[in-house]
Formats: sequence, structure tokens, C-alpha cells
Amino acid sequence: MEFEHVTVLLREAVEGLAIRADGLYLDGTAGGAGHSKAIASRLTTGRLIALDKDPEAVRVASGRLQGLPAEVIRADFRDIPSVLKGLGIGGVDGILLDLGVSSYQLDNPERGFSYAADAPLDMRMSGEGMSARDLCGTASAEELERILREYGEERFARRIAQNIVRARDEAPIETTGQLAELVRASIPAAARRTGGNPCKRTFQALRIAVNGELEALEEAVDKAFQCLNPGGRFAVITFHSLEDRICKQRFAALSKGCVCPPDCPVCICGRTPQARTLTRRPILPSEEEQMANRRSHSAKLRIIEKL
Repeated sequence: MEFEHVTVLLREAVEGLAIRADGLYLDGTAGGAGHSKAIASRLTTGRLIALDKDPEAVRVASGRLQGLPAEVIRADFRDIPSVLKGLGIGGVDGILLDLGVSSYQLDNPERGFSYAADAPLDMRMSGEGMSARDLCGTASAEELERILREYGEERFARRIAQNIVRARDEAPIETTGQLAELVRASIPAAARRTGGNPCKRTFQALRIAVNGELEALEEAVDKAFQCLNPGGRFAVITFHSLEDRICKQRFAALSKGCVCPPDCPVCICGRTPQARTLTRRPILPSEEEQMANRRSHSAKLRIIEKL
């Protein structure tokens, strides 16, 4: 299967980075190289470092960026500081994170991300470590319930978790089809008729847990910001409320100045803003983009600039 992915908020994200032809930039989620290629194409004496932990994405991005001032490295975006240090780079002028799962990952049955086809229950972006099969086969009902409730905002988390545990006592849950059938059977018929596919929230929650996505984002935002040169910009595209909340809160904290009480005559906290928020409200895809790419409808872009 060919690695195909429609890049979301391409123009808005690249323009938001205010690319300089001689600048240093980092794309922490190379994917199909859509954003990376647009950034690298604007460089002359500058340089782009593109990261991805998916070995297939690294292979594809390397080919698509050939001939441009860019290099692709297999790494998690939470490792941005160590990657730059290994390259002898002290700071960059812009960082982009696109947190969406690529269409290739979703549509390739072998990756086990989708409930649309029966395939091995995997969901690992890196192809390494604990899989969704392992998680469903070993986690307690209480832990599964927590994952589904926190990461999927699933109303029927307890029922689904209990049914997963009951089912695995009889036979291992090894495929996406088995899991999808369990989820559908756990949700009342009336609820199944509203809100889209009833499997969506469970599959999202397990994917987030398997890949440690929220923990990686929390860690990466703080680490990556410290790698920006003064005046450098940091852009993040999120695709669900949990990611956006983390990004919004972290960006707000970096942009916050004095926290002394209002009645304090002089500042005693000594706190000054580290960043300037460039998007008071997130940038959303245009109606045209949403119509052309249904997977873009939940995307939100936030940008800050280091002071």
C-alpha cells in the first residue's frame, strides 16, 4: 500500500512559522512529508530536520525530500533536544508538530488502527513495544475503563472494559474485528444510532494509550520550546480536545507574565512572559478544506513565538 496522506492546514501552518530562507526548522512529525516539503522548499541556505518514529514514514519522507535542504531522522518528537544536540544544533527558528494519525496508518489494515477492516490489533506507530492486543489482553477492567473514559471520553467505558475482560477469558482478543464487535455489543442500540461509529472512541483511546501520545505531547511542548531561538515560532496541529487542551494550557503558561495579586503595588514574583501567543483562538480548516478532506474537520492550529 502506497503511503498517501492529505496534509491538513498546510498553508496556515507553514505561513505561521514565518519561514526565513536561511533559517533552521524542525518538523517533529514528518509523516508523508507534506509540511516538511513545503518548509524545505522555502529554504536556500537554511536547513530542515524532520523526525518521525514510524520507520515507514521515515522511508517515504526521505524519498520525497530528496534534493531539498532537509534530512529525516527516526525519532520521537519528545527527543527533540537530544536529536538537535547530536547534530550540533543549538537552537532552531521554528518547530511544527502535526499530531494527526496519517491516512496511511489509518487505512492500512496491517497497522491495526482502524475498525473498518479486520486485521491484527496493533496500533503501534513505531512498530515497537506494547500493542493494543497486549493492552486488551493484560490490563485490568479498572485500567481499561480509565483509559476509555479519559482518552476516549466514552460514556459506556465500564461496560466495554468488563466485556473485554470477559471475552479474553474465553479467547484472546487478537483482531480489530473482534474488538469492534465487542464494542458494538457493549453499547445500547439507541446510542449506536447517534454520534457516528460507536467504535471510534474506544479505538482512539487505545491508540493514545499504546503510543503514550498525551504524555509525549506534555513532555515535548516544554522541551521543544526551550530549543527555539529568540523570535522562533512553535506551531502545533491537534485533532481532539485532549491534545488541544494540553497545547492551550502549555502555551498559556509560557505566555503568562506577572502572577502577583492585583493589589500588590510592585511585582515581587519576577515572572516575565517567555512567549507571545499568536493565535488567541485556534486556526481551523476552511470550509473548502473540510469538504475536500473529512479528516481535517477536527484540526486546530495554535502558534506561539519565543520572546
